[in-house]
Amino acid sequence: MLSGDALPAVVFDLSHRTRLGFTGADRLRYLNGQLTQDLKKLSPERALPACVTTAKGRMQADVWVSVLGETIVVDAVAELQEVLAGRLERYIVADDVVLEDLTGKSGLLHCVGVSPAEHPVLKDFMCTRSTRLGMEGWDVLVPLERLADVKLALGGLLADAKDWEVARVALGVPTWGAELGEDTLPPEAGLERTHIDYHKGCYIGQEVISRLKSVGHVNRTLCRFRGEGSVAPQAGNSFFKEKAGSPQAAGTLTSVVADAECFFALGYLKRGHESEKFVTEQGIELTRIL
Repeated sequence: MLSGDALPAVVFDLSHRTRLGFTGADRLRYLNGQLTQDLKKLSPERALPACVTTAKGRMQADVWVSVLGETIVVDAVAELQEVLAGRLERYIVADDVVLEDLTGKSGLLHCVGVSPAEHPVLKDFMCTRSTRLGMEGWDVLVPLERLADVKLALGGLLADAKDWEVARVALGVPTWGAELGEDTLPPEAGLERTHIDYHKGCYIGQEVISRLKSVGHVNRTLCRFRGEGSVAPQAGNSFFKEKAGSPQAAGTLTSVVADAECFFALGYLKRGHESEKFVTEQGIELTRIL
């Protein structure tokens, strides 16, 4: 799976993710004032990525938003369940909006290279297009009582959590707790290309994020790296420009996945240290994937 630009046909089980449902006449208007994405573009056919930010533009969550009948569903990593629910409920005052925690009430499968509509096991379930791994895929919602049987029937198509980690790092997809956290500005992680609509109305944090766009740069940028050989660096390692004796670290690795022949890594590169070749503090060579 360490190709770095593609995946085989595969299905991931994302049922562990936090899922929050929003109903009520004001649900769309309310959530549009909380998230960086323009939810007026939302449809039952396609899920959209978005960020939840503070008034200072710092991240509180990266989420996916989808439509389920009269409900707008916001999903995020499992560890954000309590924080995200509290944050998205905080500003509901006079709005006709009801938040329901849907976590664990249904199965969520993500398919890449597998069309659910054409698959004998998945064709009867509701599916929504999404690009969770940066490429076209589908989210499939499976009733909880059928999830175990569906996963068993998928056989070799079904991947595990380790496979997901390998895929997301090799494909350059940041995640909460590694590349993303409460000190992250969305443009630092490249999320302005996918998670932010700069033409929508006001939302919490918009002023700061718009100012960053007008400035034209951030102080660090998330980059993807590749290395050869059986020895891989560790997340948290600093890296330097390949020039010997470079005194100042160019950045820090955040995630690394490896096999016997190569490794892929994600890391933040400081502004002003741009290059193609780097070396870690242990002398392991990195090539930046542009």
